[in-house]
Amino acid sequence: MRRVRIKFCGITRPEDAHAAVALGADAIGLVLTRKSIRFAGVERARAIRAALPPFVAAVALFLDDTPEWIAQAIAAVGPDLLQFHGNEDAAACARFGLPYLKAIPMAGGGDVAAAMAAHPQARGFLLDSHAPGEGGGRGVTFDWSRVPAALPRPWILAGGLTCDNVATAVRTVRPYAVDVSSGVESAPGIKDPEKMRRFVAEVARACSEIED
Repeated sequence: MRRVRIKFCGITRPEDAHAAVALGADAIGLVLTRKSIRFAGVERARAIRAALPPFVAAVALFLDDTPEWIAQAIAAVGPDLLQFHGNEDAAACARFGLPYLKAIPMAGGGDVAAAMAAHPQARGFLLDSHAPGEGGGRGVTFDWSRVPAALPRPWILAGGLTCDNVATAVRTVRPYAVDVSSGVESAPGIKDPEKMRRFVAEVARACSEIED
């Protein structure tokens, strides 16, 4: 059985972070770009991050934000990983001295391999359904057949994942991890505990059906 890791993104409440941890989530996403309706704010993000136990990563998400704001948010929140969703180049992503993930906008018809090559220091890549310059969390999928086979570096599947389609997604493209936000919400930034539970169960079910 192959384990696919899970990140719950757009967490804005401590109780949702606690639910994610109880379900065995590997990471939670804290949206720290003001461009998003799921903007957590520094104070809430700091409180959520402080409540996380060891081995659950706090990921801070940015979208073409100023270096000054990113540095301020990092200093206040102390994330384990950064996630960049905009047009940030490799130097802009690496300048903060923290490991980072880079989102690749699959709605734009871009070259996945070229995007990965442009970020040699990235720890992984988020293949999401947004178009270039847009944020995620829109609740729409992209054509999974566009994911190249045998990508050489860790990648995370995002975009429109729900309890109803994540098992199919895992079996189809076999990502390193899956990332969900709107698909487990009752309202933007408010997670539904039952949807979160079902999502984790569906990922586990799909993994049990994958032969190594």
